[in-house]
Amino acid sequence: MIYKLIIVDDHKMFVDGLMSIFEDMPEIDVILKTDKPKTVLPFLKHTNDIALIISDISMPEIDGITLSKYIKKDFPLVKMLMVSMHNNPNMFHQLKQNGVNGYVHKNASKAELLKAVEVILAGENYFSDKILKTYKESLFSTQESKQTPLSSRELQVLELIAREHTTIEIADKLFISKHTVETYRKNLLLKLDAKNLAGLTKHAIYLGLL
Repeated sequence: MIYKLIIVDDHKMFVDGLMSIFEDMPEIDVILKTDKPKTVLPFLKHTNDIALIISDISMPEIDGITLSKYIKKDFPLVKMLMVSMHNNPNMFHQLKQNGVNGYVHKNASKAELLKAVEVILAGENYFSDKILKTYKESLFSTQESKQTPLSSRELQVLELIAREHTTIEIADKLFISKHTVETYRKNLLLKLDAKNLAGLTKHAIYLGLL
């Protein structure tokens, strides 16, 4: 099977490095490499079967986070692997919210890059240990400062909320009333110092509920 790839990056040396890697992989066909993110969406509208887009995050015109949001909205089946020199936990959360399938630091080894590509093409997500560690540490510091451990029931509710279940669905699954679910939701927002569903989801990821 041949996988069609797009590379979006304004660093020629990095792109050349990727191309040298993929030249030895007959199953990979890079059909577009560009340093202009704005060209990607029009290209996708006239091209079928793109398996994966490898994109930098810091780019002129459109940053990779914004590009991922547009692509995942209009072409949800296209996989996206982000590569960057950044290791920002807030950036990681934005990528997760946009539905990006993976992240690898630009200093990663060739072996890790290939592993990320293979894992994503196989239908799974791949995020480097480095960004996951930074993200979890940022959440841990917030959780530790609050010093408000969650009960087993609160963890159940948090997981279901993060998985986008409705209040009625949560009530039915846990055999509790809708009013009780809403009370748990309010308490979770207070305990975790979260403002909305995105904030609760961040904590659910850290706690290993997703």
